[in-house]
Amino acid sequence: MGKLLSSFSPQSFALPVGILTIIVLMVVPIPAFMLDVFFVFNIALSVAVLMASMNAAKPLDFSSFPSVLLFATLLRLALNVASTRVVLVHGHEGGEAAGRVIEAFGEFLIGGNFAVGLFVFMILMIINLVVITKGAGRVSEVSARFTLDALPGKQMAIDADLAAGLMTAEEAKNRRREIATEADFYGSMDGASKFVKGDAVAALLILGVNIIAGFCLGMLSHGLSASESASRYIALAVGDALVAQVPALLLSIAAAVIVTRVNDARDLAGQIGGQFAKPDTWLPVALILAAIGCIPAMPQRVFLPAAFLAFMLWRKLNAKDKAARALAALPPVIAPPDPGRITLEDVSDHTLVTVELGYGLVQLVDTKRGAPLVSRITGVRKQLSQTFGFIVPQFRVRDSLDMQPGDYRIMLGGVLLGGATIMVDKVLAIDAGEANPHIQLRGVETRDPSFGCPGWWIEPSQRDMAIAEGFLVVDASTVIATHLNQLMGERPHLLLGPDEVKSLLEGVKERAAHLLETVYPSPLTLASMTRILRTLLEDGIPIAHPLPILSSIAQAVQISQDHERIIDLVRADLGALIVSRICGPTERLPVVTLDAGLEQMIAQGMVDSVTGQPLIEPDLARTVGERVAMLMAERGPAAPPVAMIVQPRLRRALSSLLRLRAPGCVVMSIAELPETQPVEVICVVGEQVPAEPIQLPGPAETRSSPVESMAA
Repeated sequence: MGKLLSSFSPQSFALPVGILTIIVLMVVPIPAFMLDVFFVFNIALSVAVLMASMNAAKPLDFSSFPSVLLFATLLRLALNVASTRVVLVHGHEGGEAAGRVIEAFGEFLIGGNFAVGLFVFMILMIINLVVITKGAGRVSEVSARFTLDALPGKQMAIDADLAAGLMTAEEAKNRRREIATEADFYGSMDGASKFVKGDAVAALLILGVNIIAGFCLGMLSHGLSASESASRYIALAVGDALVAQVPALLLSIAAAVIVTRVNDARDLAGQIGGQFAKPDTWLPVALILAAIGCIPAMPQRVFLPAAFLAFMLWRKLNAKDKAARALAALPPVIAPPDPGRITLEDVSDHTLVTVELGYGLVQLVDTKRGAPLVSRITGVRKQLSQTFGFIVPQFRVRDSLDMQPGDYRIMLGGVLLGGATIMVDKVLAIDAGEANPHIQLRGVETRDPSFGCPGWWIEPSQRDMAIAEGFLVVDASTVIATHLNQLMGERPHLLLGPDEVKSLLEGVKERAAHLLETVYPSPLTLASMTRILRTLLEDGIPIAHPLPILSSIAQAVQISQDHERIIDLVRADLGALIVSRICGPTERLPVVTLDAGLEQMIAQGMVDSVTGQPLIEPDLARTVGERVAMLMAERGPAAPPVAMIVQPRLRRALSSLLRLRAPGCVVMSIAELPETQPVEVICVVGEQVPAEPIQLPGPAETRSSPVESMAA
């Protein structure tokens, strides 16, 4: 029993009790006092429904309106049945026999003249049935039709946004539920408008029954004369009809309001008031009313005060509008920071790249001193964006109290990449190999943090002399910016994220929408596109020209959906682009190859069980790395890069090996080498005796030497 009582909810029984009450009103006779109570409740319910429809920001905020309209109509019809019973049974006793509410409407509102009451009732019927109900029904019908027609398009838009990553699965589910509810609502409103129309017709029939039956019963059953019968029964019948018609009119207005609403963040009063609050609306009204009031035949005592009120309203709204514009033009008031408040920015760094400065270097970002470091970093970010082909994320510069005054450090995703100690009041003279070796500068000896060249921190007064002697002289902000540029230039793939890829693809969509549709968002998602482009950047292929890259990806995805296979196919298609970073199409490409036996040994050696890629033994990897690094050192820093040509299966393993040991060597597979590209084998790694540079013929000559065949 206790469990049953605990599960009892008054709200769950309210609707069944209400329906039972409506049935009782139709069947069981009730006293006049209870009839008055239900009439007052009916009027209050109609007003509440009207207010709820006006305060709803959008129609779906009152989605239960069709059901409420049905029950309100049933309640009013039940009251018509109950009041008809009371009027016909007790009408001969006088006006109070049918209740004080009906008597008040019959006597006070129409002055006891039933003819006036009939005309008032007919006017209300015309307003309700012909104007409001018919218009609301037409709006509901058109809205339901348009909503159902737009339903497939809205569903497709949700699916497209979900596939593009613009919304989560939960948001898409809620959006689908919302548009389904919207379609159901307008469909229900199309049918609910027929309730109001039927109620008006029923009210007219009930009025006729009350008049005819009451007139006859008064004379036949109660011995009243014709005039007495008409005076009592027709007055009560008209009062009863007006009591029912006023709530019906309110519900009709509520139905019209709810179906004519436009989605807005404000309620109906705020929406209308905001749109009529523009001062330009009321000045013409004042002028037109004043002009009409100046006509001699017009009542000036009505038009001229109305024109004056419209003019005063215009002045008030105009002054308010000017004050709002002046307030908007003022700079925003920044509240003083609360020292006891801790924000997320205080404990979390949402920036990918951060430059931290000791307190002695804060003057480099001081706006009063020109903030030279900020402008330098902005230039670095712009240069990196042009080089990489995407918009590099913002860099953050902040001070750090746990550092020495002259120290700085560069962080990428919370990982320390580099840093150094600089002297903000001095300049750095760098010996890049062109300085006079017999000149000894007076200063603090150091090394350039970017490239490790020897340097000296000297006074600014020695700048001209150092430049004349062949030194490269830079200030402290340039040292940090150059170091930042060097560190970020080696890691472009770490700066590319889904947001940057999304911006890149949106830019391509404006110029080559059909090309983009072949790869994104199907069959490749945003995450897949990000992974592919990051891999290409890691391999040293910039994405500054996205159209040929996307074209190659579009061809590759037709063959395979595997990431590694797509990269191999794209690189093979972009072979000319890779070679162009080393030499021109008519120049000989400097090539390093592996000895056939060594290459075969690596290919048949250990294999990574996860990726399936060959693994190079540590000793062999050190030998190959040292040999290629030695070759690069012998060629000198001014020499162009070289390309190591290997089997496609070995490219990834050797590229990872030489990326750190010999960055100037570009590892390519034989499939990536253009057929018309002339090559020059400068070294064969793994031979007992280093091979002499072999000049291979160009594309117009024959290639038949054994060494060239091995290189190919």
